[in-house]
Amino acid sequence: MAELTERIAAELENIDGVLARVPAVESLADLSELELAGVAALIQSFYNGVENIVKQVLQARGIALPTGESWHKELLESASTAGVLSSETALSIRDYLAFRHFFTHAYAFDVDPQRLEPLVANLVRVDAAFRRDLAQVTS
Repeated sequence: MAELTERIAAELENIDGVLARVPAVESLADLSELELAGVAALIQSFYNGVENIVKQVLQARGIALPTGESWHKELLESASTAGVLSSETALSIRDYLAFRHFFTHAYAFDVDPQRLEPLVANLVRVDAAFRRDLAQVTS
C-alpha cells in the first residue's frame, strides 16, 4: 500500500503542476494558437494523470483493466462500478476524456478557445471531486 500511496502522490504532484499552469478562463480568447495548444496539452495531461491514478487503484484492488478500442471509457465505468469514483465524478471526468480523444486526433491549430472554456472553468472543481473520491478509497 505504501508504494501505491507514493505513486499516487507523485501523480497528484504532477496534476498540481498542471493546475498551476492553466490560465484563467477569461484569458483564453486572448491567447495565440500556440498558447491554446499548450493549454490543450495541459488539459490532456490532467486527464492522463487522473487516468494513471485510476489504473493504479483498480490494479491494487485486483480489478482487471479493460482492453480494446474503448478501454479509456470502460476504465471510468469500472472505477465508478468499483466505487473508486462516484458516478458524478466519473461523468465530469468523461468530458476530459472526450477532449483527450479530440486533441490526440486533431491538429493543434484546431483548438478553439470556446472548446477549452468549460474544461478550464471546471478543472478545479473536477480535480477536487476526484481527490475527494480518491481519499475515500485510499485512506
